[in-house]
This record gives sequence, structure tokens and C-alpha cells, in this order.
Amino acid sequence: MSENLDAMARRLGEMQAKMMQLEALGERVSGLAGLNPAEIKVQPGRGGVSIEGKPLSLNEVKSVMSELEQASDLRVDMLSIMESRLMEQKIRSMMVPTQPPVSGPVGSGFGWRIDPFSGHNAMHSGIDFVATVGTPVFAAAGGVVVSQEWMSEYGLVLEIDHGQDLLTRYAHLSRSTVRKGDLVKRGQRIADVGNTGRSTGPHLHFEVLVRGVPQDPQKFLTASRAASPPALQAKR
Repeated sequence: MSENLDAMARRLGEMQAKMMQLEALGERVSGLAGLNPAEIKVQPGRGGVSIEGKPLSLNEVKSVMSELEQASDLRVDMLSIMESRLMEQKIRSMMVPTQPPVSGPVGSGFGWRIDPFSGHNAMHSGIDFVATVGTPVFAAAGGVVVSQEWMSEYGLVLEIDHGQDLLTRYAHLSRSTVRKGDLVKRGQRIADVGNTGRSTGPHLHFEVLVRGVPQDPQKFLTASRAASPPALQAKR
């Protein structure tokens, strides 16, 4: 009996450690899912008519403990997979340009318009944010600066690669606070609004390209973060 009690005590200790592991995993997963961990910890209500049965035998107790142990192992595996998937989704959402690069109104949208220089119908490959010179420009998503150069039409321009064939372009800048090869975070200040290149006045020209093809940036800026990445939708 003493040996059986010692063995059960060891198994109870192992199960206690697994329950602590499950609790920690549950808190991390609920945090990634946007849930309140405190709500998950609330004990469910129990009740009903009490009908006494015979006391459990030692073998029955061992059997129940074995079933609980197997169930806890399964839940640890499931929560670990969920944590990994949620983390991947969170990272992916941070790499999609859903944050406006400038705080200001849109002066010119994406698509066909009358060119302000030639007066002819022309394709506008991005959107223009109205802002004064020196207004901070922020990264619409995390990524790597792949280009920082002067171009005749864009003036001082920055390009950030976000992976999955997704790239953002920031043009007509007055100055840049990052360089080619820098890692940037979503919302990080990367430049200042200017009036360089082919421009009629101070503003930020913002483009989103998927596999080199311009997309309407508004579709990204207004997309819900809970939805699938617009970059993937654009590829389909």
C-alpha cells in the first residue's frame, strides 16, 4: 500500500506540473487570440442531486489518473499547435500594410485621372496624402528597406519589402530616416513628407505593389486585421 501511495504521489506531481504547463499555454494562446485569460480561469458551475456510489478502488483511481494524463498530453499538443498558428497569423498581419503612412486626408486616389502636368488621362499607381513638408511618414507595415534613392518622377523615394511579394513605396520625400537594408517596424518613422520630383505641391505618394503590380492601397488600409492578408487575396 505504501509503494502504491508513493507511486500515485509521483504521478500526481507529474500531473500537477502538466496542469501548470496547460495553464501557461492557455494564457499565451488566449492572449494571442485577444481573449481575457481571467475569464478562462473561472470555474464552471456544478450542481444536481447527489446519488452516492461505492468508493473507488485503487485500480479505478489509477485508471482515472491515466485517462487524465492522456487527456492533458493531448491538450498540451493541441494548444502548442494553436499557439504556433496564432503566432504565424499575428506576424503575417504585422507584415501587411494596413496602417496609414501619414495622418492626413487623401488628395488623389488610385486609378485613372487627369494628369496635373499633361492634362491627359493617365493611370495613378498609388494614393496621395495631403500634408505639409516635414510631416512624419510612418511604415505601413514591418519589413526591410530595399531601396532609398532619387528618381526623376518620384523624387526621394523609399521602398520596403514586406515578404510574400508585397512591397510599399513612399515618394516625393524631403528626407529619409532609414537606409537600404534597415529593418523597420509597423508605425516606425521612416521619412518626412516633401515636394521632390514630379510634384505640384507637398504630399506623400504611397503605393502598394504585389509581384510588381500596383494595387489600390485603400484596400489594404481599410482591411480588417482579422481578415486574410490582402496580399494573398491579390495573388488569387
